[in-house]
Amino acid sequence: MLDWRDFSTEDLDAPLRAARHLFARHGYHGTSIRAIAEGAGLSVPGLYHHYPSKQVILEKLVGQAIGQMLAHTRAADAASDGSALNRFDHVVECLLRFHLQRREDAFIASSEMRSMDPAVRRAHVAQRDEQQAMLQDILEQGATEGVFHCAHPRDAARAIASLCVSVASWYAPGGSLSTDQVVERYLSFARGIAGAPRPCRD
Repeated sequence: MLDWRDFSTEDLDAPLRAARHLFARHGYHGTSIRAIAEGAGLSVPGLYHHYPSKQVILEKLVGQAIGQMLAHTRAADAASDGSALNRFDHVVECLLRFHLQRREDAFIASSEMRSMDPAVRRAHVAQRDEQQAMLQDILEQGATEGVFHCAHPRDAARAIASLCVSVASWYAPGGSLSTDQVVERYLSFARGIAGAPRPCRD
């Protein structure tokens, strides 16, 4: 069974790992095929043996990142007790942990989608929309149950998704906050956006 809190498992080969590191630091357009090949310990022809273009590398990285995020959030939702508040806490915590544990992947998926070929970009935008629709569905359920008080669930879902994405831009392991502390703090912020009661602190 998928542990929706754990993002430690990844299936990236050396070229993808090198490209992820370089794209996150220099951007897609600021990274050359030669730099990716050197980072992967390959010649340029050797890299082309694995991937025919830099665009294919980007598509693979973004596809794996968004696919993993969706699989984990679906598992988080399925592991809830079905109430809107518990679904919300599970899904938002999962999104936060993804953006904390997979910062480079999250950054590339959010910032470099504009660099993708249009047809591929549309497919990934559809996946992103599915993620946002899950949040909107939970907010609408919560409004029906009387636990959420937000007049605009679609806009609230966008704001909460953006809140989760934002942690990837500033969080650094070994800093003043642990991942669990960030999750607790930002889950409280997300509940505030949803018009839900803030979680109690022990």
